Amino acid sequence: MEKQRFSLLLLEPGEIYFEDFSVDLLQLDDRNHSSESPITSTSPPSSSYATQSLIGRLKMCSKSVVFEAKDNLRLPLIKIAYKDCLQIRRWEPTSVKALECNVLAIKCSQYTEMLNDNVVQPYNFRQHERFFLFNFHYAKLEDYIQQMCQLHRASTLPAYEQNSMIATIVFSRHNRVRFNPLWLDNLYEKIIVDYQVDEINPLVVNPGRLLLTDVFLYFQPYNNIQTYPVLKIRLKSIRSFLKRRFLLRHMGLEVRWSQADQEKLLYVSFRNQSERDDFFSNVIKQEDFSVVEQIPESITLKWQNGLISNYEYLLYLNSLADRTYQDLTQYPVFPWVISDYTSDWLNLSDPGIYRDLTKPIGALNEERLQRLKERCEEMGDPKFLYGSHYSAPGLVLFYLVRKYPKLMLCLQNGRFDHPDRMFNKVEDVFNNCLNNMADFKELIPEFYDTDTKGDFLLNKMKINFGQKFDGTPVNHVVLPKWADGSPEKFVGLLREALESDYVSSRLHHWIDLIFGYKQRGEEALKADNLFYHLCYEGSVDLDQIKDLAARHALEVQISEFGQIPKQLFRTPHVSKLMSINSPLRCPRTLSMDGELRIAMDAQYFSHKDEITSMLLDEESKHIFTTSKDGTFKCYSLHERRQIRSVQISDMPLSAIRLTNGKSAILGCWDNSITIYNLDYGKISQVIAAHDDAVSCLSTVKGCEVLVSGSWDCSVKHNG
Repeated sequence: MEKQRFSLLLLEPGEIYFEDFSVDLLQLDDRNHSSESPITSTSPPSSSYATQSLIGRLKMCSKSVVFEAKDNLRLPLIKIAYKDCLQIRRWEPTSVKALECNVLAIKCSQYTEMLNDNVVQPYNFRQHERFFLFNFHYAKLEDYIQQMCQLHRASTLPAYEQNSMIATIVFSRHNRVRFNPLWLDNLYEKIIVDYQVDEINPLVVNPGRLLLTDVFLYFQPYNNIQTYPVLKIRLKSIRSFLKRRFLLRHMGLEVRWSQADQEKLLYVSFRNQSERDDFFSNVIKQEDFSVVEQIPESITLKWQNGLISNYEYLLYLNSLADRTYQDLTQYPVFPWVISDYTSDWLNLSDPGIYRDLTKPIGALNEERLQRLKERCEEMGDPKFLYGSHYSAPGLVLFYLVRKYPKLMLCLQNGRFDHPDRMFNKVEDVFNNCLNNMADFKELIPEFYDTDTKGDFLLNKMKINFGQKFDGTPVNHVVLPKWADGSPEKFVGLLREALESDYVSSRLHHWIDLIFGYKQRGEEALKADNLFYHLCYEGSVDLDQIKDLAARHALEVQISEFGQIPKQLFRTPHVSKLMSINSPLRCPRTLSMDGELRIAMDAQYFSHKDEITSMLLDEESKHIFTTSKDGTFKCYSLHERRQIRSVQISDMPLSAIRLTNGKSAILGCWDNSITIYNLDYGKISQVIAAHDDAVSCLSTVKGCEVLVSGSWDCSVKHNG
């Protein structure tokens, strides 16, 4: 297959690519060779055809046309924005009948050259009038020139009116695209529902159709940017199926599935929440769909008990809060944990090298915080402390520009940042976050991802980012001395620090700030954690704003400034249970040199979900179990069979104790304690015990006292 250099990242963020055409770029006899590209002309079209031409593809997009020459990777791609066009018309040379001429003439005031010599570099903006002549091979020009002229007219309007006009054109075009029934897997496959959606990738929006049958999900792009005409996702292969936010609106949907031992992902945005919810509910009703999402409380419990790492838990919380790698406006956020970037070596057991996780990054410097508070007091309502955010598209790409330079060029209109403002040295970036009145950025997962070995810190593509003020070229990121110049060691030490006892015992404080109860409102104000009000979910309902100009301004603000994650916790997050560093003691009946041999006597499978607690009653030889499926069961060792199964709650049960009066006391994740009478086989009492899930139960021997523990960090006793 012929190599294509064109990608959606060469367009404006969010610009839509419609279709392309096989064309010749005509080179005129009287072209000026002085200093310009050999594939353009400064002269007006003559009355005859040119003697030379360049074959390629012309891409028609919503805000520009792009020409890509065929079979010559050294020639640049040419982008002509409609807003720079002075004229778009059919060329009508005198020597050829107008009806026979199939040539598009574009006169523009400037144009852009991209990927010259097939090198990723800042775009070359040619600011001179030019004529371009494109001879269409197969398509009839009259079928498309009218739409190009419409898009040209739209470009002369204010941004919000242009977007509205483009949306109308897009809607009209895409309504004419049909789903080919031959793409279905078999004749008996039943179409359930389909909607128009946008596939979301970093800085890229690609419209298409999402269709559901009883066996597959189908995504049909409305253009040919992909190598496939339709993406088929078997329902049985889906591993994760999640509702998402997009631009603070509940319209997103994320699908993960397995294909040929690889995990695939599709992230789409619907037109509104009702369409998204309808599609979601129809999918989960299908027999072939078998995804069971893990309950958040169970993941928290695993982290609390050390069954998953801090890194894995933070990734999970980010995902739960609608942060995703597919959307730079909601990219996963991680904390700075190390504050020492000057020492020759790093002692991870020294508390002095760590950042204070009880405070947001903007409150680590008390002097700066006081200046911010003074500024906040002088503001009118709504007030805010921080005028920039800890995570936004520009901040994410600040870190990732060496790995994904095309994303930065797309975001910044074909330019890289000034060399002295780039991510050049880790120490300087941290100091700036501590002292600058407008810099409060946290980190991204790549700083702790040992699998990628810190590759984002290296200029592997040898891109020319320019020279700094002192004349040194921007190259690899300068690392602290303790990293010995190795990105792999740097990331490895940061990961060790993230998993250290010091961070583990305090990480819940940072979670409270980013995902929890200190994220907004009065608690955020107390914690010096208050951002601009449009960063928060629910601060504005875009669907209710009818003024197009006001709505456009808000959309730009939301997409560029940064967004607070969805609030996950309304009460203080639990802390991690820290193990006591003492050697394990062996039972007295087993010598240090002895060997313990255990053989399985019997096993039985009783619950549909994880067993959360188990108790053996030695007197009756009964085994009592509770489960996340909300059932309480009893197995008789004498009879070797299950003798009791009761559905206690729709929520998971967490703990069990027996009383002398033959009753079972059960802890539940609905914050209650249930007393079940074993003699009469019924629930005798339900007690609202805590403000969060009951996590454990215990009884005091010799007296009628029950002690219960909860995720709300409290312990209570009942007589």
